[in-house]
Amino acid sequence: MSEDLFATLDPPYRVLKRAQYEAFAFSLVEGGVYVRNESHLHPEDHEYRVTVTDGIPTSCECPADAGYDWPCKHRVAVAVRPRLLEIVTTMQAVATAGDVAALGRPFDGATGSNDSACDCADLPDDFPCWECVRTGRRNLPE
Repeated sequence: MSEDLFATLDPPYRVLKRAQYEAFAFSLVEGGVYVRNESHLHPEDHEYRVTVTDGIPTSCECPADAGYDWPCKHRVAVAVRPRLLEIVTTMQAVATAGDVAALGRPFDGATGSNDSACDCADLPDDFPCWECVRTGRRNLPE
């Protein structure tokens, strides 16, 4: 989480830790992200919409977000995943402007993707990122 975002949200240490270690699943929706806590026995009962405004998770539908003076673990879970925030912000910019130039990356028609959008360059030993493996652009080393 960036220092500015961390200062803005100012989550308690306990919330920050839970946002990092609990098994969350994310689904992009208009205006934000659905965050599902797969750590629960019945995860379908623990899915909440987190609204993202200007790159900041500003609200969540969960009871904890309404009941405390600090952000809930769902908002912090989105905030500690900068790539997720970047995707949500880009999706919102494109939806609002209707302009793919808001992506800020050149589209590569050969691969059908934004190659610079992947995280391969940040990984050691030419290891591919999950997005490249998932989409078939690269294979895992044997």
